[in-house]
Amino acid sequence: MSSDLEPLAAALVRLGCPAGKSHEMAAQLDKRARQLAEQKGRSYDQALAHLLDLMKQGWAAPGRGG
Repeated sequence: MSSDLEPLAAALVRLGCPAGKSHEMAAQLDKRARQLAEQKGRSYDQALAHLLDLMKQGWAAPGRGG
């Protein structure tokens, strides 16, 4: 994984992502944030913050099976 995605992987772990999946998820999240930024005319940071918020909500949901 690119070293610039390490902080994102660490942030995902702090939000509840399983450590073993954090690098893969960080790469996917980075790719999707770049797509959203282009499609919606947002900055990368805005798109990434939006996606992280959605993920945080999902992990905090009761009965998520994890």
